[in-house]
Order: sequence, then structure tokens, then C-alpha cells
Amino acid sequence: MNETPATDVARLRAVLEGARDALACDEGGVGPLGDVLARLSGPELAEFMRLADDVKARAGAAQIRVTAEAAHRGEFTAARRGEGSVGAWVQEHAPSLRQDGGYQLAQLAQDVACSVPGGLWSTAGPGAGAYADPDKPEGVVWARVLTGEVGPWLALTALREMAKFEDQLEPDAVPTVARAILDHGVLWGPAEARKLRPHLLAMFGVEGEFDDKQKKLRKAAYLSSPRVNDADITEYRLGLTPEQAATLEAVIGPLSQPAPNDVTGERDLRPAEQRRAEALAAVCGQVAGQDADHTAPGGASTTLHVGINAGDLLAHFPNPEDPHTDTVTPSDSAEKCGRVMVSRAQATMLGPAIVRQMACDADIIPVVFGADGEILDVGRAVRLFTKGQRRALWHRDKTCTYPGCDVPAGWAQAHHLIHWVDGGPTDLGYAALLCQRHHTHVHDKRLIATVHPPNEHGASVTWDLSPGSYDRDLPARLNQIRRERAKQRATAQQRAAQRACLDTGPPDPWVDQPPEHVIQAWVDEWMADEQDRERWQARRNAEFDDALATMLDEERTHTA
Repeated sequence: MNETPATDVARLRAVLEGARDALACDEGGVGPLGDVLARLSGPELAEFMRLADDVKARAGAAQIRVTAEAAHRGEFTAARRGEGSVGAWVQEHAPSLRQDGGYQLAQLAQDVACSVPGGLWSTAGPGAGAYADPDKPEGVVWARVLTGEVGPWLALTALREMAKFEDQLEPDAVPTVARAILDHGVLWGPAEARKLRPHLLAMFGVEGEFDDKQKKLRKAAYLSSPRVNDADITEYRLGLTPEQAATLEAVIGPLSQPAPNDVTGERDLRPAEQRRAEALAAVCGQVAGQDADHTAPGGASTTLHVGINAGDLLAHFPNPEDPHTDTVTPSDSAEKCGRVMVSRAQATMLGPAIVRQMACDADIIPVVFGADGEILDVGRAVRLFTKGQRRALWHRDKTCTYPGCDVPAGWAQAHHLIHWVDGGPTDLGYAALLCQRHHTHVHDKRLIATVHPPNEHGASVTWDLSPGSYDRDLPARLNQIRRERAKQRATAQQRAAQRACLDTGPPDPWVDQPPEHVIQAWVDEWMADEQDRERWQARRNAEFDDALATMLDEERTHTA
């Protein structure tokens, strides 16, 4: 005897009610599942989890079909005298979807219902249109929705992605690309499925489409102007093309890796975001430290000007002019800080300690003001380390000189062992290479180092890692620098006096003329000295070039 439609409906209703009752429980967890849950073994728990997931997926597919049928009939408007929406109908009859997923389900069901021409809707759903065509993205998606494998969110994501670049694909590859997006989304979620577009376009796109897409992206790259947030952090919005992003990651990726110090035992506790920010700052610092012809302050586009009061800059430091005075008195200005000048970061405030550290770096120009706001000094790049000096430091130190750090010399900064603001000279005997991280650490901990001939390990710089060592040794170091400068001035004056003696004589300039052979000997000696100096300079330049080439080869090998 054949079953009537009413019998089919009753049987389906009974099955659904039975599944509902089998999974039901009260607020205390009492119910059929709760009664047996504690007795399930580990494999049985996994089995029940898979069964529950299968029931949920198929129930979700059934909800989509029920909603599509209701949308095709117009049930949501008929029940409300012509007013209403699919979303409201879903939320009314499926209250659990009010929390999540109701909008996506309603949108997908309505799209399916609206895609079918009138009179072509069958009991299985769309009998015509895009959702009934297995060669179209809609048909591929709908087939996976019916099995419960693909939910509304992933289905809509796949359809949106295909709409964006379907016309850029080879026609025969459209179903394959749609299935690939769904397969990836089933494994990793809808958010990850959106990331497949460039790969699929490269594999299945019409010839030349991928290159054209990459070129169009160049106009979309951007870097916003700085904005200071509530936490006093300067924020930028950055969007890069794939090429630009790959270049950036290739540079900052290795520099942002955790760097624990095996020598000192220090752990690298910086979070990943801080390491990446400091790596980017190190890259920018290297560019800012490249040589340029500075004929005036700000002669290079990478110069940073910072205005600060002289008293605030030197506050709490031993007075370099008066060794009997312990420290320099801070200014009476309301703001004990420096401010960035003549850049997009105009008026950004920097603490005096930060300005003192920045004064070590190339092309950082401190503009020092007096108590009445008058400009006392505009530092120039010629006061900082020259190209030749930096090459000599690369050759001497080879890496960051902080114990246990092996950052290559090309990524390190030339640090004044006696800070520039304290009157430290820009000489190799008072300089050492430091990476960005340890440059900040040395300034924060107030550390000092000594330059000496290479030891048995080849190191020419030894650091005193006890906190505050800089402040303890500074008076003695400044006295030593004064003695060296006094000796240099005395030597210069003596040479000037000797030249003056040679330039003056009796009225008759030929009376005390040296013999010809003496003059010739002077000339020969001078020419020999010049030749020796030229040979020495050529040999030194060759050594520097060889050392630099070796260092770059090692960096490329390490990066590869």
C-alpha cells in the first residue's frame, strides 16, 4: 500500500522530534545524553561527537532548504500581510539563530529562491537557473550545501569570491576553482578561503590577468600619516602590495626573531609586536645612517630635527665645563622634553633621555635652545661618524659589541662611548658598534665600555655591564679627554709657531737660505712620506673593501 503525503510528513516530523528529544536535557543536564555521558569511553565520546556534528550539519542544511522553500512561496510576507523579510521569518521560527548565523542563512536561502525562474521550482529545490547548473559556481556551492558539508557563511564567502574574479578565469576552470575554495574553507574556515584568490588566479587565470592584477595593486598601497592614540603610541595604517610585503618581511623577519643572550643569560622577553616594531625602526635607522653630502642642517631627506632646551638635555649629568659642579641644573621650562621639528611628526614629544640616545645616531640633528628660546647650537652631520670611520668600525668590531650579540655590523649603529651631549669626541677610540636593541639597553642602563687592542678573542671593546657604570666613570673619562685635547692644542700651537718661524726672517730673504742639498733632502723626504701615505691609504681602502665584501657575502649566505 502506497504511503500518502500526509504519512510522509508525519514520519519526518516524528523523526525530527525523536532526535530532538534524544538530545534534550534540562538546566541541570538531566536527559538521555546526560544519563549515559559518564559511562562513555574515550573512543565512544569521539564517536558521539562526530554523530552530533553530523546531525547538526544535516539539520543546518535542512534549515536552508526549508527557508528557501518558504522564500520561494513568499511565506514570510503572506503571514504578515505583505510586510516582513526572510531574516525576520528565520529569527521567529529558529530562535537559536538569533545568536549567530541567522542573517547568512536567510541571505543564502533568498538568493537561491530568487535565482529560479517562475514555475521551475521543484521539490528538490531549484530546477533551473544558476543554482541548478553544476558548471556554475552557484551550482557547485548548492550541491555541497545540500549534503550539510558547507554552511551558509562558507557558501556566501565562496560565491562572493567567485563573483570578484570569475571573469578573469579560464571558463573551463570555474567549477574547479569554486570547489577549491570550498575544500579549503571546509578545512580552515571561511576567513582563510578568502586568501586563496591570488593563488587561484595565478594557476587558473587567463594569461596576463595575474600580472595585470599585481600592477593595479600598486595604486592601492598606502602609508597613513602618524596619529597619536590615547596611550601616547604613534599609529600608522599600512597597506602593501604582495611584492612590497614580501620585501618588508624578508628584511624585518630575521631581525624580529627572539634573541636570547647565551653569554649573559638574558632572556628576550619582548613580545612579537615589539620585536617587529624595533626591527622596522632598525631598518629605517640604517637608511637614515647612510652617507650624504650635508652642506647644511637638514641637507638630507632622512635628517631628523629635534628641538630641546639645553638645560633639559644635560640635566642630571656631570658638568663637562666645570668638573667641580656635580650636575647641570634643569631648565625652568614647563615642558621637560624635546619636540620633533620640520617633518610629518611635527611636535611629537620625546623625553630628554631619548634625545640623548638619538644624538648618537647619524643624521639626528639636535637643535639646542637656551633659556630664552634662542638657538644655541644646531648639530651637524659632520660632528657624527663619517663613512670612513664607520667602515673602520665595521672592520674592527665586525658585529654588535654587546656581549653575546652577533648582529652584523651593517645593521649596527655607531655609538659614542662618551655621549655626544656630554662632550664625547667622534673618534674611533671612543666609538663602538651596537644594534638597535642594545643601543637602547646601554642608554637605559647607563653602561660604558673601553676600547683596547684586540684580545685573544679578537674583541676590541669591553663593556662594564654593572648598571650606572657610565655615570661612575664619566668624570674620569672627561678629564682624560680634556688632557688629550689640551695636548692636541699644545701640539698644534707648537707646529704653528714652527711654521711662523720658517715664514719669518731678516729683510733679505736669501741670507739664511738653506743649502741646496738640504732643500732637496726636505723635498725627497716629503715626497717619500706622501708616497708612503698613499700606499698606506690604498692598502687600507683595499682591506676595508675586502672586509665589507666578506661581510655582505656572509649576510647573504646566512639569509639564504
